Amino acid sequence: MIRINDRVSIPDDELRFRFSRSSGPGGQNVNKVATRVTLLFDVEESPSLGEEDRRRIMARLATRIGKDGCLRVVSQRHRTQRANREAAVERFAELLGEALHREKSRRPTRPSRSAREARIRDKKKRSRLKRERSIPLDD
Repeated sequence: MIRINDRVSIPDDELRFRFSRSSGPGGQNVNKVATRVTLLFDVEESPSLGEEDRRRIMARLATRIGKDGCLRVVSQRHRTQRANREAAVERFAELLGEALHREKSRRPTRPSRSAREARIRDKKKRSRLKRERSIPLDD
C-alpha cells in the first residue's frame, strides 16, 4: 500500500511495472540486464481515486498521462532493478501528492487605517525631502 496523503492510498496491485535495458550506468551488465523501470498506473480506472481526485490528477499530470489514461513514471538512475523500482514508486507517490495538494484559497484583505495613514505620511516625507534638495528657481 502506497500512502499518498491522509485521504488517498494506492494498493500495490494497481501498479504495473515494465523493465527494459537502461542507457544509464551498469558496468559489464549494461547490455545484458533490464534495469530501467517504467511504472504504469491507470488513473482513469483506479478504484482508489475519487472523481474529483481523478480530474485533478488528469489535469495536473496531463503531460505524463498517455491516451490510454495511464500515468508513466520512468527510473533508470540506479544500477539495479530493485533500486530503480523503489525510486519509481517514490517518485510516483511524490507526483500524486503534489497533484492532489489543494492550495488554501486566499481571502482578500485590506490595509488597516493606520497602515494607510503611515503610507501617506511616508510619501509626504519623501516628497518634502526631494523638494528641499531641488535648486530654487529665481524669477
